[in-house]
Amino acid sequence: MTERDFDVHREIRALKDIEEIKRLAHRYYRCLDTANIEEMKELMTEDVTTNFKGGSYHLQLAGRAAYLEMIASVFNSEFIGHHNVHHPEIELLSETEAKATWYLADIAINLRTMRNTYGTALRRDRYTKVAGQWKISHAGYERIFEVEEAVKPMNLTAHYLGLHGRRIP
Repeated sequence: MTERDFDVHREIRALKDIEEIKRLAHRYYRCLDTANIEEMKELMTEDVTTNFKGGSYHLQLAGRAAYLEMIASVFNSEFIGHHNVHHPEIELLSETEAKATWYLADIAINLRTMRNTYGTALRRDRYTKVAGQWKISHAGYERIFEVEEAVKPMNLTAHYLGLHGRRIP
């Protein structure tokens, strides 16, 4: 293999890694909005950390079990979540480490309190490649803006978490 062949191989591997990280992020948000805790568990390292800074909260967690419990508790049968990330800026730090900044837009409706929170944030995540698979090792965001308001009466004709989310007392 020539040096040029090696460079081309390395560039192709880098492009594949970036695409795998994009797919990981999209799977994460699908699992988040559908409260698919079992699949989400496979997307993060056991020692994952969080640092979420919103307008009225600052949530820091350590460990996959704590993170998944928080998700299952929040994304429950009386909740509606909608998250989109786009404009990825992914940087490969090594063959097994990467970081990314994503632009996040989200809506969170709490049907129990009839409150709606929506806004945007810069999502800053870190990734680790474990046994050939990219996993989230840190999840964080800082809000660009956040609005909280009362939910107006609505005709909710579909509610996935109402059927699949954790029941709360």
